[in-house]
Amino acid sequence: MNETGSAADDEPSAGESSAAEPPVVVKIGGAKAVDPAGAVGDVADLVDDGRDVVVVHGGSTVVDETIERLGMEPEYVESASDVTGRFTDADAMEAFTMSMAGKLNTELTALFREAGVDAVGLSGVDGGLLSGPRKSAVRVVEDGKRKIRRGEHSGTIESVNADLLAGLLADGYTPVVSPPMEGNESDGGVTPVNADADRAAAAVAGALDADLVLLTDVTGVYADPEDPDTLIESAATPEELAVLEGAAEGFMGKKVMAAKEALSGGSGRVVVADANADDPILAALGGSGTTIERSALEEYAEDTEAVDA
Repeated sequence: MNETGSAADDEPSAGESSAAEPPVVVKIGGAKAVDPAGAVGDVADLVDDGRDVVVVHGGSTVVDETIERLGMEPEYVESASDVTGRFTDADAMEAFTMSMAGKLNTELTALFREAGVDAVGLSGVDGGLLSGPRKSAVRVVEDGKRKIRRGEHSGTIESVNADLLAGLLADGYTPVVSPPMEGNESDGGVTPVNADADRAAAAVAGALDADLVLLTDVTGVYADPEDPDTLIESAATPEELAVLEGAAEGFMGKKVMAAKEALSGGSGRVVVADANADDPILAALGGSGTTIERSALEEYAEDTEAVDA
């Protein structure tokens, strides 16, 4: 366990019989093209084999649809660091919570239970599972000019309640986690706020020292974003990671960012893989998709070189 949270040393995990294998955190993407059926079956198989699994899910498409149904327009902004993200004002936050913690988390939890998995749905607010300072203003670029937009409801996860997850896993439950996260106000208040689901999964994987599988609607990271035949199968050195980062565009850039955060936090490896492949999680753990090893980070590369020497 890393500093974002730790389970009691004397508390066994649900997968203690598979002690040689780390837990698995699976992030199921929220794009309309992602079919969760294969992931649900794989999680059921892993749990039956005694492996601890935590599921984290996104839901950007459903959030947009809900916002439009409420008579509003989804709003995306470009940050000063060239990252495009959702601007979540109070009205959008209401739609976000309805969609993520209300509709999607409940429906996905039901799918797992139907498959025989004793799933428990949680938002990041429950038990302070995912928490960090609330960001009420963001720096954006509009028409080439930098501006500050206020009224934002977002945050960066700084703490994971790993004890809560470990307790559920020890009791045989499979947590199904979604944003919003617990946004901590400067006056001590708590506000539910938006958090990126990939980075939420990364935080959980780091806290549990787990393997992380990021399921999406493509087979991995491509050297040429338009050509699936240019799949980058692995990155195990800082040089290979630099190539991977250079190739990752748009939404894939966020996934590579999340991968680095997971590895820095304690995860052993991260795999970006196709949610719609046959047995997508098992295939990812078996080598399909793009695998990013901890040794790809500079600090871990130095340790690996010392051991090799």
